Amino acid sequence: MKIISINKRQNLPKYKQIILSIEISIAEKRLKRGDKLPSVNKVSLEFGISRDTVLLAYDELKKRGIIYAILGKGYYVKSEDFSFEQRIFLLFDELNAFKEDLYNSFMETINRNAQIDIFFHYFNPEVFKKLIHDNNGNYSKYIIMPTNLVNAASIIKTLPEEDVFILDQTNAELKNYPSVHQNHTKDTFNALESGKSKIEKYKKLILIFSSYKQPIGMREGFIIFCKKHQLHYDIISNFENNEIQTGDLYIIPDDRHLVNVIEQSKKQKLIIGQDLGIISYNDTPLKKVVTDGITTISTDFKEMGRILAELILNQRKEQIENKSSLIVRSSL
Repeated sequence: MKIISINKRQNLPKYKQIILSIEISIAEKRLKRGDKLPSVNKVSLEFGISRDTVLLAYDELKKRGIIYAILGKGYYVKSEDFSFEQRIFLLFDELNAFKEDLYNSFMETINRNAQIDIFFHYFNPEVFKKLIHDNNGNYSKYIIMPTNLVNAASIIKTLPEEDVFILDQTNAELKNYPSVHQNHTKDTFNALESGKSKIEKYKKLILIFSSYKQPIGMREGFIIFCKKHQLHYDIISNFENNEIQTGDLYIIPDDRHLVNVIEQSKKQKLIIGQDLGIISYNDTPLKKVVTDGITTISTDFKEMGRILAELILNQRKEQIENKSSLIVRSSL
């Protein structure tokens, strides 16, 4: 197994990368007491660095009582009992009620077994790139929400591959990374399929979809469902004072548009669940009570946070789909 990894594009000095690699290998039980480390010459040749750099790292580990040397034989692990705290870089797209549920569940399951630093890219490619570049090498694990950002995969690939976990959305370019994610195409289609008997009473289905923030799979799953059942549909990018027609069913991933639709229905004196229908995304406590209940397509974000934490704590490298479902309330 790979014991030492060095990324020359990281800001962290190479000798510190060697130290961190060995600490992580011991903490994850890939190295045990009495195991021999790669020789100074081998590390030097493999990574194209000076022997002095490797010796500096090994000497530091010796001073801390983690390894010891046998003259003429090499370096060995002396102790597995040392204070190593995982430092986790957590990059979210934005903070909202359901992401907060995910974060709190993740923290509860980690249970103080790691230091967590959370950052937000707010769907800005430059912010995404800068945050990853500036923190490359400073953490033992990197949890990334790549969303739909262009070139996200190439930026993520600058991080140590074995330390990266993908959260919420993944794609073919990120297939080698462990993840806890939603399959938005399948989830949207299956959710609409499960509510087909209620959906069919509407004349037209309207998806309010902005590709800037929303997963492309939502749009794909919606189109597949409508075409399969030969339903009239439309896709619009925005809703501000649009006139609502009786018999319209709005499918709304963004809560800002949800508010706009509700306000417009009140202006037109239309009854939600009778004159028009609404399906929102991502369930929150508020949606249980607004206008007697908003129907949602939602994954379990608390479960997503729990599973992610367990992957990290147990050093599991899996790709797990976190299922979604249709939660039917009076708005449908």
